[in-house]
Amino acid sequence: MKSERGGFQPLRREQLFKELVHDSYKAGHKLREPTRCPECGAVFQKGRWTWGMAPKDAHEEKCPACHRIHDKFPAGYVTLKGEFFREQREQILQLVKNHEAHEKAEHPLERIMGIADTGEGVVVTTTDTHLARDIAEALRHAYKGDLDYHYNKEDNLLRASWSR
Repeated sequence: MKSERGGFQPLRREQLFKELVHDSYKAGHKLREPTRCPECGAVFQKGRWTWGMAPKDAHEEKCPACHRIHDKFPAGYVTLKGEFFREQREQILQLVKNHEAHEKAEHPLERIMGIADTGEGVVVTTTDTHLARDIAEALRHAYKGDLDYHYNKEDNLLRASWSR
């Protein structure tokens, strides 16, 4: 297909692709608006989950984050280890918690599920892959160190490992 100026324009092919990742915690149906999560109080309106007040007659349904927390099925794992981590443990964990608080204020589905000690360090579990990645990136930005990611598309699962 030639343009009037003599150059070529790329063909535009718009296709709808099936979702590659099946997230069983994503609602399989369109939620009524407004919908309020009875566990955490998040409100689904205008196509997304937010913090706010819902009308008294709002539909009630558990949000995806509360489902994951109830089922103990994290979407993200961030492993923190190394000599530097052991020396600065409290300061680093405070950075992790502060980062989660900042993200959760804007995105109710991004939460820390737990912080568990392991033999080598600590594992932080999250309700969302984006939060796990953001925490890992914040650690690398603040403290440098080594960071590895392993993303499993089929399971919608991110494993990040930070050490220094």
